[in-house]
Amino acid sequence: MPEHQDIKRLPENLINRIAAGEVVERPASVIKELVENSIDAGASHISIMTGDGGKSLIRVADNGIGMNGDNLKLCVERHATSKLNEGNLDEISSLGFRGEALASIGSVADLSVRSRPGDQDTGLVINVANGKISEPGPVSMNRGTVVEVRNLFEKIPARLKFLKGERAENSAINDVVKRLAMANPSIHFVIEANGRQTGNWPGQKGVGAQENRLAQIMGTEFIRNSITIVNRRHGITVEGMAGLPTFTRANSLMQFFFVNGRAVRDKVLMGAVRAAYGDFIFRSRFPVAAIFVYMEPGEVDVNVHPAKTELRFRDSGAVRSVVISAIGMALEKAGYRASSHFGQTAIDSLAASRTAQKSQYGSHGVQDGGRKFSAANKDRANSPVTSQYQNPEETGIRGMGEPSARYEEPVQDHGEFALGAARAQIFENYIIAQSRDSMLMIDQHAAHERLVYEKFKKQLARGKVASQLQLIPQIVELNEDECAALEEAGPDLEKLGLGVERFGPRAMAVRYVPALLGNGDVTAMIRDIIDGLAELDGTKALNERLLAIIGTMACHGSVRSGRTLSVIEMNALLREMEATPNSGQCIHGRPTHVELKKEDIERLFGRS
Repeated sequence: MPEHQDIKRLPENLINRIAAGEVVERPASVIKELVENSIDAGASHISIMTGDGGKSLIRVADNGIGMNGDNLKLCVERHATSKLNEGNLDEISSLGFRGEALASIGSVADLSVRSRPGDQDTGLVINVANGKISEPGPVSMNRGTVVEVRNLFEKIPARLKFLKGERAENSAINDVVKRLAMANPSIHFVIEANGRQTGNWPGQKGVGAQENRLAQIMGTEFIRNSITIVNRRHGITVEGMAGLPTFTRANSLMQFFFVNGRAVRDKVLMGAVRAAYGDFIFRSRFPVAAIFVYMEPGEVDVNVHPAKTELRFRDSGAVRSVVISAIGMALEKAGYRASSHFGQTAIDSLAASRTAQKSQYGSHGVQDGGRKFSAANKDRANSPVTSQYQNPEETGIRGMGEPSARYEEPVQDHGEFALGAARAQIFENYIIAQSRDSMLMIDQHAAHERLVYEKFKKQLARGKVASQLQLIPQIVELNEDECAALEEAGPDLEKLGLGVERFGPRAMAVRYVPALLGNGDVTAMIRDIIDGLAELDGTKALNERLLAIIGTMACHGSVRSGRTLSVIEMNALLREMEATPNSGQCIHGRPTHVELKKEDIERLFGRS
């Protein structure tokens, strides 16, 4: 062993490559740096062109203020920037500030920068190859700056092999540009990949500019199903739009956060949104939102991460409070908060009853006070009369409000079943049943969702889920990334009885669906499956991936809210719940039924 080791200065090109490892993770991070520079330069039009997912070509052109010869030479040097006010790192008011982005990019790719200020007749071009900087030369061009990056990581195979396929890289690029466009509605953004335009969002001006930009990127459906939020407190302003509690997605990918115009992924803001919706949606669903936070630059540290996607608030509690209040006030104004003294008393009684009740349904049958159901009851639950859900129009049973002339529906003895016998249906979603000493309220959609899910699992365990051919294939319009994701998941979907194939560049044809789905909303189901695929995306085991997909299918294949059920259908649902494992809750964690003991009811009316 040597007694000591000499410390050596690293060569300049190696220093730049180390810096590049912090800033340049993939093509999308290169584009983020370049587009942020264009925004800081006052551009009103920015075009992004890529080839091979950004690996062979990245070209960002803008009509900003441009650079003269001296600035052009400095822009590709390390730690050179025009964006720091006298070197004050605590007052960052621009998007870019690190100063080594172009130098780092030039160390891992072939870099060309062309620029022309408005007061010059011609532009200048400077090239960087293998870290070597050329002298500026004249070039004919319009006002602004054009940066070209070619052969990214070509000379660093170890970095190149970690990049994903072209589709994945293009998807990451689109996501980065979308966030930048959302934060800058006045700028016209255009994206091209391999000569084909994938995004074109004209700049928006005047009143409603932000809302119009969100409609361009998040869709008009979001605008129709969202509310405007605004709150100012503690020197913090929160603005944006948040989806109604009924407008949710299967993951958090449609939650966008911006702080002083910078797109971020911040745990404080994500937690605030989750808390604001806590009383309105269930934990497996995620609200859709675009939240813009503004505060003094000194109150937030954006120098936490080289990519500037993470930050640290000086007073995170105040930020959380303002965001929660902004969403809460908007939801209350929209009329989605409803509470009263008597309603709360009933809820408290129900909660106490459910806590004491615990779970009475196991995987081997159903128990009532320790007494298992008899085999006769199980056989009855599985009989053709009680276990099949029949269309009222087909059977002649038109629902409880319109008794059929063909059937006189029997009234069952409520005492012989744990979930009792159906007595009524209210709000076209909740079944009221009576057992020997309780009244039960059953959510027909949540309950049937669990039943369909368990049937899916059984069929999957036997090899393949049964499917039914669509007489006329349903066409679902999607973007290219979503179509590609469905194609990639095709083999898994076939195992689940779902057949999809391309129908043009931005649509998929659904050829057959699982037989268990019945007349479910295929389009809505496909969109939720896409959300689930984006979240799982190869990181989960195959079995977990399949279970997640059938969970989505079960949700869309179950009896919907608003469906009027006959007494026979309601009792059939109750009997099958009694014979099905885990039927006490739906796949989203919601209870499928609550029980109100007779004494609880009497307590509500002051009788005990």
